[in-house]
Amino acid sequence: MPINFCSLSSGSSGNCYYLGNEFHGILVDAGISATSIRKFLNNIGISMQTIMGVIITHNHIDHVRGLEGLTKKHHLPAFTSPKVWESILTQHKKISLDCMNEIPILEKFNLAGFEIEAFPVHHDAPETLGFTISAGNKKITVATDLGHICETIASYLKDSNLLVIESNYDEEMLANGKYPYYLKQRIQSDYGHLGNHQTSDFLADILKDNLSHICLAHLSRNNNTPEKALETLQMTFKKRGINLNGLQSITILARHHPSGMITLTE
Repeated sequence: MPINFCSLSSGSSGNCYYLGNEFHGILVDAGISATSIRKFLNNIGISMQTIMGVIITHNHIDHVRGLEGLTKKHHLPAFTSPKVWESILTQHKKISLDCMNEIPILEKFNLAGFEIEAFPVHHDAPETLGFTISAGNKKITVATDLGHICETIASYLKDSNLLVIESNYDEEMLANGKYPYYLKQRIQSDYGHLGNHQTSDFLADILKDNLSHICLAHLSRNNNTPEKALETLQMTFKKRGINLNGLQSITILARHHPSGMITLTE
């Protein structure tokens, strides 16, 4: 069964990703308004009625901004770990409790025809998750907001067919930018975000023919550009003598509008 993927929005302004099959779909995060989510889904030909749930990575506003609207207006089931729920509810008390579902970490569960597993990542929230979403022999992994990639996290990312991974900041832009020192330190820390070179080096280490789609996500508005993220990855591959096999693609996910639809087939 084919898996369809589309980024509705990606960046510090808001993150939301769609995955679907021929019958149903799910969302990863709801960092833009419920109205925008409905509009963007409609723009790519997806009815809100086919969305079976939203899985949430962590409590930061650029990942949960639309959660109240989705649960109150659309009665959409939402899924995350107990610790993430606890952190969300301290700030967002209007979420419909009937829509809240707790999921285990490092254990698979099923939703909308997908097998999903949450795994912990390193970020400065009470708890932050990445997700692998599988159907048949195809796997999509979403890992935004992680300060570094340890061996455990790498084991979840390695065998993906489509990998959504953050390439948050250009190191030189951040160093020379206007952010205060403490914020620069936070972004560069092991519990902050991945820079372009970190992401590029990791991708060069793990790239195999099975990884057909690399999606660079969560680019900073002030400390990165799509051109710099792509150039860094291409230069890293060139230095390592890595050539794409002709069937592999690199996509920079946009901040304010949906990406093209990517379809993984058996």
